[in-house]
Amino acid sequence: MDWAVIRKKVTEFIGKYRYVLLVLLIGLAFMLIPSGFTKDKAETRQTQPPAETQKDITDELTEIIGMIEGAGRVKVMLTAAAGETTVYQQDEDITSGESGSIRRETVIVTDSDRRQSGLVQQVNPPQYLGAIIVCEGADRAAVRLSIIEAVSKVTGLGTDRISVLKMK
Repeated sequence: MDWAVIRKKVTEFIGKYRYVLLVLLIGLAFMLIPSGFTKDKAETRQTQPPAETQKDITDELTEIIGMIEGAGRVKVMLTAAAGETTVYQQDEDITSGESGSIRRETVIVTDSDRRQSGLVQQVNPPQYLGAIIVCEGADRAAVRLSIIEAVSKVTGLGTDRISVLKMK
């Protein structure tokens, strides 16, 4: 094929689809502009990973239950339904009219080092499914009751989700 024919076809194509090509070029240009806001800054920030938080609570519960009179040696196991979650403050714009749309945006705060993060509204503690406590003094009802009350207060679990068993 001759270069003149190819050039003529390309020119006709550009002439016919110039607006579509212009929109595509503008879109590509916008995609190449850095936004300065990365995804990891908008995600839930936690001071400790959920596994460490659960391990800390389990260790503290083991230590505290061990201090209960008559409990003896103690082993605690907690099962978590969900880890600690963070809720961020959001701005809402409600548009009245036919569409009645609601636009929500997370409030972003910039610190002195120019790092951006979401404004924390609330930090929800982990949610637990159940607890198993094995201890030497579980054969006494008073000890079992004290342990169940302590675990219920710390974890928010109902007494039906806490099992206290005798250690062999």
